[in-house]
Amino acid sequence: MRYLVLLLVLLLHITAQADVVLPRILGHHMVLQREKPVVVWGQASPGEAVTVRFADQNEQTTADASGYWKLSLKPLAASSQPRDLTIQGTNTIVLKDVLVGEVWLCSGQSNMEFTMRKNSKVKPWKQIGEWPDPVNELERVDNPEIRIFLVNRKTLPKPDSTHAEWGMAKDSALRSFSAPAYFFAKKLQQELGVPVGVIASSVPGSRIEPWIAERAFQENAYFRNQKIEGEPGKFYEPMIRPLAPLTLRGFLWYQGESNCFLNETESYTQKMKTLIDSWRKAFGAQDLPFYYVQLAPFTYSESKGNKAPLTKASLPEFREAQEKILQLPHTGMIITTDLADSLTDIHPPYKWEIGRRLALVALHETYQKKDVAYSGPVFQKMKKKKGTLHLYFGHAEGLMSQDGKPLRDFEIAGKDQVFVPAQAEIQGNTVVVSAPQIKNPEAVRFGWYERAQPNLFNQAGLPARPFRTRRP
Repeated sequence: MRYLVLLLVLLLHITAQADVVLPRILGHHMVLQREKPVVVWGQASPGEAVTVRFADQNEQTTADASGYWKLSLKPLAASSQPRDLTIQGTNTIVLKDVLVGEVWLCSGQSNMEFTMRKNSKVKPWKQIGEWPDPVNELERVDNPEIRIFLVNRKTLPKPDSTHAEWGMAKDSALRSFSAPAYFFAKKLQQELGVPVGVIASSVPGSRIEPWIAERAFQENAYFRNQKIEGEPGKFYEPMIRPLAPLTLRGFLWYQGESNCFLNETESYTQKMKTLIDSWRKAFGAQDLPFYYVQLAPFTYSESKGNKAPLTKASLPEFREAQEKILQLPHTGMIITTDLADSLTDIHPPYKWEIGRRLALVALHETYQKKDVAYSGPVFQKMKKKKGTLHLYFGHAEGLMSQDGKPLRDFEIAGKDQVFVPAQAEIQGNTVVVSAPQIKNPEAVRFGWYERAQPNLFNQAGLPARPFRTRRP
């Protein structure tokens, strides 16, 4: 009898080991990335043959000595037609209602995690962006072509036999989902007319270091032989690594507040470069777009319990560190200087506009819709003319004061680098700045303190990027 029991246990163990197992990110209702080879992967018994069938394709592979298997489907055209994705080994898994379109991974800290439930509670609010009633989006949204996946760090590394974590963007699933990610998907789906899948993987209060694998720090010359604080890899391992090598279009990133509190500048730039390079490597393409959010106005220097001494210029200097990432190819950044209702609330309420602005960057840069305006004015050069400074901008079509008041938050200085408030006047596509007490101005800065909420915009309704012309 004992022998029979042992044999039964052994047979059950062998059978369990033989089953094909999928990562949690592959499931019913998911969206596959169009126009790229689509990676499908999982675990099986060593040497087990695995077949994947989808859209008249039939691809086969064999699990390696560790039981890992991976194959690629040929590039697929976008499709809103629900189809089955079948994975067959010793067992058969059929994923239902699979669409083909655009897939983006959205990550960061609490401002990316900010849920649609919280979005519904934004009161009072003012009209910003193109949607007339975004705070009540949950009451009417019903678009089967937007699919969402919310990462749970406790469960993502474990397989799910029900394959049920992708869902439609509605009801309870959407209430708990990232508002910036949803509104990004909404805008993309409107403009592209194809299904959009968004994955939200965020942790409130998180620094950047936990989102980067320890090995990535070790392989980076800037950080080699340094002790990295901030628990590197803590969130990367359970919340990003299990998603790879999913085929996707790109990344969205909204993070930085926790590192700004540490008064970081160059080190944050290097950490962000390390994150981008390592994520692109993990997902198999060095040209994956990476679009991110520059921090909004907030009184960092006045906050209690700061771990580092902060000044009113700490936020602008951190933004400058964020801006340096634009030197990397396939990156883009949106400005949020107009989106803070309260300078003591680190969570700007207008997440629908965050999502929309990120989508504008993607539409112009990734999807090559060159008629889409995606940036506010960006400083390019300066010329001195008779005690004034003439500032030239890119994306300067229709320079304007957003509120009709005199332009604010410009400062100029002479050789002594003592800055004073400046008068600023729009002349065509340039801004002329001056101050009576500065006879020979040498430098200018714009939006260069944490409370600054400038009103220089372009005709597309997008705010100008803060800048300074000279660094110490």
